[in-house]
Amino acid sequence: MATNPAISQLGNADTHSARPKVLIVGAGLGGLALGMILQKTDTPYEIFERAPEIKPPGSITSLTGVTAPLFKQLGIWDEFRSLSKLLTTLQVITAPELKTEFDVSDVDDPVKRYGAEARALPRPILYDLFLRKVPKERVHFGKKIISTQQDDNGVSITCIDGSEYKGDILVGSDGAYSAVRQNLYAQLKKENKLPASDGLPLPFVNVCLVGQTRPLTLEEFPDLAKPECQFKNIVSKDKPYATLHFTTAQNTAAEAMCNEVRDFPVDSGSDKHLTIGNLVDWTPKGCISKVMLEEKVFQTWGHGRTALIGDACHKLNPAGGSGAVNAIHDAAVLANYIHSLPDHSTTQEIETSFLAFKNERIPWVQEAHNTSLVFRNMVDSGWVATITRFLMKNMPKWANGMVERRILSNRPQLCFLPRDETPTDMPPAKQPSLHLKRPERKKAVAE
Repeated sequence: MATNPAISQLGNADTHSARPKVLIVGAGLGGLALGMILQKTDTPYEIFERAPEIKPPGSITSLTGVTAPLFKQLGIWDEFRSLSKLLTTLQVITAPELKTEFDVSDVDDPVKRYGAEARALPRPILYDLFLRKVPKERVHFGKKIISTQQDDNGVSITCIDGSEYKGDILVGSDGAYSAVRQNLYAQLKKENKLPASDGLPLPFVNVCLVGQTRPLTLEEFPDLAKPECQFKNIVSKDKPYATLHFTTAQNTAAEAMCNEVRDFPVDSGSDKHLTIGNLVDWTPKGCISKVMLEEKVFQTWGHGRTALIGDACHKLNPAGGSGAVNAIHDAAVLANYIHSLPDHSTTQEIETSFLAFKNERIPWVQEAHNTSLVFRNMVDSGWVATITRFLMKNMPKWANGMVERRILSNRPQLCFLPRDETPTDMPPAKQPSLHLKRPERKKAVAE
């Protein structure tokens, strides 16, 4: 595959290129993943980010083997493994006595069964890995979008600084309150084409504080000595909050906290009494973020020459740990459909491809949404949480296997790069976009 061509004039659609120019709004994990993938093609692209620089929340990102084939295709699997820590179990602990309620363990041999193991790493580390794979000249910071336009001739975005950029395809990867989605939905609402549910605001669930400590010593946090990531979920019997904390390959502890929990106990792997307050004190102030937790899967993922990916079209509760995975999967599948477009694509051809992209992805997203609700209930307080934890703890092995097959069989790959042929006991699920090919445009009669 040829190296992605350089753009000679930023902001103007390249009229000398037959391939559609893609404007990606949002330089989060989804937007960078799409840029990293398109860099392997002959499709020109640019990424626009509203912030002057990105400071990802200092939380953890866990990726199961469902992203491994894609990472191997892109040549980043080995580097990803070196930066991450093996993740095999989720330990649920009851406060305040810190009694282990149960462990949710991975399969005995995930590499043999799915082709790769689950791994965890700090979100800023994963973000930096993606950012380094995209040429600096392709990412433009400080570009807050105030309006978007599209017609049969292309798309354009206007930024708050007055700058305007043109292309052929617009991809909104700019988060739960996406400016691209808001502009697109406003257009569809005027045309009476917007489903009623998409016009409703995002439902608010709760608030989460996330952070990542400075590198700790084994004396401070003995669990760091263990080779596997220690993923511990501490729930309270009588208080409206819970905590998650993880150990990383960088000898840090990433934690997610709800409400005022400085006195809430933490299990560090020793008899020493530690609390969330200790983790907060060990965390630089700039590494703690307040995150709003909303949940919604939108019906409309695109229209015309515009498509949405990641949180812009499906905001999942982080309890399920699948937000980043689904944004990355969105980028891979959408890239397949963009790559398969004919040269000099029409609006109708682009819109048809975007509809196929949504139809391929939304069943998996809905599954992830349902799973995130289960995990959210599991760490809550009250009788629903108690029943959920009981069912999780006592789930029969065959039932757990069905859940695993349904979730971990979705391992999408790129149709335009050599496939990862790692043998597995459980084959990947059917992926329509993996078999796409770019059609040849018939020559005009006059020619």
